[in-house]
Amino acid sequence: MIDTESTSRAEVLEGAPLRYAPTNELGVVFLFAHLARKWRLRVDEVRPNFPDCVAYQKIQGKERRIRIEFEFNSRNFKTHGHDPNQCDWIVCWEHNWPDAPAHLQIVELRREFGLGFNVWIVPAKDPYKELEGMKSSPLWSLPSQCHEGDLILYYFTRPEQSISHIFVAEGRSGKVAAGWKKGKDVMGPIRRVCYLKSPLFLDDLRNHRVLSTANFVRGGMQGRPNATEYWPYLYDMIVKRNPRVEPNLRRFAPWNI
Repeated sequence: MIDTESTSRAEVLEGAPLRYAPTNELGVVFLFAHLARKWRLRVDEVRPNFPDCVAYQKIQGKERRIRIEFEFNSRNFKTHGHDPNQCDWIVCWEHNWPDAPAHLQIVELRREFGLGFNVWIVPAKDPYKELEGMKSSPLWSLPSQCHEGDLILYYFTRPEQSISHIFVAEGRSGKVAAGWKKGKDVMGPIRRVCYLKSPLFLDDLRNHRVLSTANFVRGGMQGRPNATEYWPYLYDMIVKRNPRVEPNLRRFAPWNI
């Protein structure tokens, strides 16, 4: 039933079988069905118990089983008490679970329809502090869940312990041999958005009333966390300290997420 009393409505989706952005899990399931073929998925079962869906994905002449849980927000997976070891993908409308287990593939449908972006914090240490004078790179290590259009805040480890270089991911080239670790790594082109003459220091984040509670701050900026949930606070701090970068960051203002 459509609510005729409401004075607002969800965002309009272009090129989608659903006119407006979903507001519940059922809308997520509907949009997933529209995109399953794109991901080369053959759905075997959709059911009321966890995980919601079992599908097989065609990869290099074989089919790999994918166990899928549908959620409106990715964090609901944790709220519902699901076992991450019994699932492979979370298909959601919005990814708002920064500390999701690394092995879970988070499929954020809003990204598939041109809405929003994610913000990642990526530590950089020698010799990868060459970002200092770099405007772009055709191939650079990316967080495993990073996609085109995502913002990357590079955190320089000791002695700087600060964020001063902001780039945008311009694509995703898949997994290739990594130069900084054993095995393969997700790589893709990046482009500089801005440089912060007044950096954000780790101590600044620790002293912030909200950012001090973030998992990446409490964890000493380890890993490559998704910081989208805290972007409004980071953005506000960045622009107040570096007003000249505001035009460069306007596209990534929090209200565009």
